[in-house]
Amino acid sequence: MYLPKHRRRVKSDYSMTDLHFSLLQWMVLSAAALIIGISKTGLPGIGILAIPMVAAIIPAKRSTGLILPMLIVGDVFAVAYYRRHAVWRHLLRLIPAAVAGIVAGYFALGRVNDAELKPIMGAIIFLMLAVNYWRIRWGGNHLSVPSGWWFPVCLGVLAGVTTMMANAAGPILIIYLVAMRLPKDEFLGTGAWYFLLLNCFKVPFSAELGLITSWSLRFDLLIAPLIVAGALLGVRLVKVIPERAFNVIVQLLAAFGALMLIVAR
Repeated sequence: MYLPKHRRRVKSDYSMTDLHFSLLQWMVLSAAALIIGISKTGLPGIGILAIPMVAAIIPAKRSTGLILPMLIVGDVFAVAYYRRHAVWRHLLRLIPAAVAGIVAGYFALGRVNDAELKPIMGAIIFLMLAVNYWRIRWGGNHLSVPSGWWFPVCLGVLAGVTTMMANAAGPILIIYLVAMRLPKDEFLGTGAWYFLLLNCFKVPFSAELGLITSWSLRFDLLIAPLIVAGALLGVRLVKVIPERAFNVIVQLLAAFGALMLIVAR
């Protein structure tokens, strides 16, 4: 059946019928799963590192569909742990615009191939790192932001587009939640519900594009215990590791991974 250009599914130009990775590839993918789990319950800034790690092994478009169920597993544990701390009035201001952004990202994702998407993902990661650096350097936890209705709308749309195309909306949500001056538990609880709802909403779009397949779900099921372990570890790490120094190291690694996506052929 012919599909319009913007809705064409991923072509089978890459063999994804088994789980035969090298030892090094398994190590990288396992580390990415742990990082995703840790980012959901303890250190939200580090999740961006997992994106280039997975995209270095799995073709760029397929990597977005592969990561999505991994993120949802982490989201479930984050919601279970912080479920009572969500501030729903902030979520309701952001979610409608984010939904619109996801739809826009779906149409954009359907128009690019792997060669085109890799530098786009790299650029998005660099942009999000720059945004996060700006937040820390100039605002910290006392960021002054506009109070108009357009502020959550603009951030919501941008978060929706970036999460659909690269699973990289974390820094945008961090800016929004920091601007709302939420205590740590409410910060994590609100973010947990936001990402669980939006990531679940993305599933049918990714499936229609052929990014979520029986192969990717088998892999996600296999790697899920490491995501759970990361989520449990994140609860402990947030209490003992200096977050600022840790995030600097992680963001430097993420920037290196983004550069690799941009220069990859």
